[in-house]
Amino acid sequence: MTNPPKSWYAIYTHPRSEKRVLESLEEINIEAYLPLQKKLRKWSDRKKWVEVPLINSYLFVRINEKNYFDVLNVQGVSRYICFEGKAAIIPDKQIETLKLAVDNDPDLEVTCENINKGDNIIVKAGPFIGLKGKLVDFKGKKKVVISIDNIGQSILINIPIKYLEKEK
Repeated sequence: MTNPPKSWYAIYTHPRSEKRVLESLEEINIEAYLPLQKKLRKWSDRKKWVEVPLINSYLFVRINEKNYFDVLNVQGVSRYICFEGKAAIIPDKQIETLKLAVDNDPDLEVTCENINKGDNIIVKAGPFIGLKGKLVDFKGKKKVVISIDNIGQSILINIPIKYLEKEK
């Protein structure tokens, strides 16, 4: 008997519980991905580099139908991100691109803004070669927007303009 195919889904967690939910999912052998980035946090007495979620309260799980309710039963999970009443499937390529972006750009920025301006582009060199997105001007820097379908989030990556070409 073959295993049903697995797909990536986005889940919404309780505030500031992403890391605990990730650990709980791994304990029950569910593949999960939590994009993290290092940020310098300041307290009154010190500064410290900490890993924080790239997208607050979001986590990605790779499951088949059999594990659907197992995920919902994990403490700290609120719900699946849905599109048209069904849990939204995130294409494998978008998760791979997100992982590549997190691994290669420490200055990622996430925005919920629906960015419509700019040209469709494709990256022609560097670690993001083949990546498609929109070119935007964000805070005076040239950034590429990667849109993660069905969850209403976009990621801004700083890529040198010389690595970009207009998509035909």
